[in-house]
Amino acid sequence: MIFLLAGVPGAARAQQGSQGSQGQPQPQSAQRDLTQRSLEDLMNIEVSSVSRSEQKLSRTAAAVFVIRQEDIQRSGATNIPDLLRMVPGLDVARANANTWLITARGFNERFGNEMLVLIDGRSVYSETIGGVFWDALDVPLEDIERIEVIRGPGASVWGINAVHGVVNIITKRASDTRGGLVVASGGSVEQAGTTVQYGGDAGKSTQYRIFAKFSNQARFPAIGGGDGGDG
Repeated sequence: MIFLLAGVPGAARAQQGSQGSQGQPQPQSAQRDLTQRSLEDLMNIEVSSVSRSEQKLSRTAAAVFVIRQEDIQRSGATNIPDLLRMVPGLDVARANANTWLITARGFNERFGNEMLVLIDGRSVYSETIGGVFWDALDVPLEDIERIEVIRGPGASVWGINAVHGVVNIITKRASDTRGGLVVASGGSVEQAGTTVQYGGDAGKSTQYRIFAKFSNQARFPAIGGGDGGDG
């Protein structure tokens, strides 16, 4: 079970959200399939991971792929590693039920320390194990505004852990997630999953959201047909 509390002061700089408050209908323009957008619209998508400041995708000096909230809703993915499968040039492998191996340029290993992973610009790199626990990145997919993936060297901007690329998970503002949210899922592998979230105002200039998640998944079979013991 994982609990997380997030607050955003009104005066702080925040990402530009593409969706309104949860529970409210989105504008028709925000629901458009990316395949229906013009090339000019696609080039005008703003990213912030290349130079650590907002700039249009067409002006970036790197190979950048953006996963937007519309893509997340259509993907059917239940976790962040599954979302990253749609990124060209990114190697996404699943070693067992709770272990992911994700990197670029073919250098795939359990604790890949040369692919920098960020949530809202803050590194989730674990110095203890020298890598990223992908299975512990339990940000609700409904709270993600977009995911920016840089395929290629980013060390000049982000440091030595960005030799092979950068994955920046950008979440929505707390002011855009007011109200309640309940998500439930089930299946043969992802046997049960539940997310409960609530967001609101804490004074005139501060918003918050808090959520709890529970998940249970089937274990992978071991060689010979036994239980892999990894669920």
